[in-house]
Amino acid sequence: MKKKITFTSQGRRADVGDYEIYRILPNHYVKAVGPFVFLDYVPPVQHAADEPRKAVNGSGAHPHRGIATLTYVLNGEADHFDSNGHHAKVYSGGAQWMKAGTGIIHDEVINPDPQTNNGLTHGFQFWVNLPAKNKAEKPDYVPVQAGEIPVKELEDHAGWLKAVTGTYRQYTSKIPVYLDQFIYHLHLEPGKTFLLHDEKGIEYAAFLVNEATINDTKFSQGEFLLFDKSSGTIESRNHSNAPIDIIFFGGATYTEPIVAQGPFVMNTQQEISTAYSDFHHGKYGKIRYEQQA
Repeated sequence: MKKKITFTSQGRRADVGDYEIYRILPNHYVKAVGPFVFLDYVPPVQHAADEPRKAVNGSGAHPHRGIATLTYVLNGEADHFDSNGHHAKVYSGGAQWMKAGTGIIHDEVINPDPQTNNGLTHGFQFWVNLPAKNKAEKPDYVPVQAGEIPVKELEDHAGWLKAVTGTYRQYTSKIPVYLDQFIYHLHLEPGKTFLLHDEKGIEYAAFLVNEATINDTKFSQGEFLLFDKSSGTIESRNHSNAPIDIIFFGGATYTEPIVAQGPFVMNTQQEISTAYSDFHHGKYGKIRYEQQA
């Protein structure tokens, strides 16, 4: 039996500075999928060869608390600095994970990848809601380059599936998880079909980077799909003449209270007030750009 699709959406425009952004989660119907409470999609942009590169200079620095952020870079170079002393660059196909924990300030930009010279930027940012006990832990950061993300080659030359986070069969990402959760990147060749078998107690959603047929219904590029919680499979078909990409994500239902405000996701309103107070009193530290360059 195939899982039913209960909701679809194209997201809404929510640009940040010079970046074209589509806010996929939350929306008027879906507040979370498993522990994922936020998803921004950065659509592909072709940059001119002489376009100035964006600099990490503090103009975009902002705080977080109570979550882990996960940036998955399809194309580009993501440059990250934070107030816990981390600095790294992640390139096309890589990801960077940052646990905000008790509070952190970070700054990041995305530029074309100098290793590919294709001039593209394209990617996603997820927010993963942490269990209450992990919200009280120190911040952390893990950069993962493309070659470090496990890839399962599909049968019949159908394509591949990356376990960006979580586990697919025997393939496990090095990105830390605190609840059952996953992000899978499916790359499907023309004319091919892929079946994703669900697990009991896990919520499932998908984002279509390209037009695709999901459980016998054709959906447009840029659509978010939410699946019901009954047991079943998710069938993806590529009827086009070019490869397509689909991002599947989800996990176990988050059962603790959720209070979200601005860049903070906590369990109570009092914790939100404390998060703002600690930030304004300088308890999240400062980014030392000159020491991390």
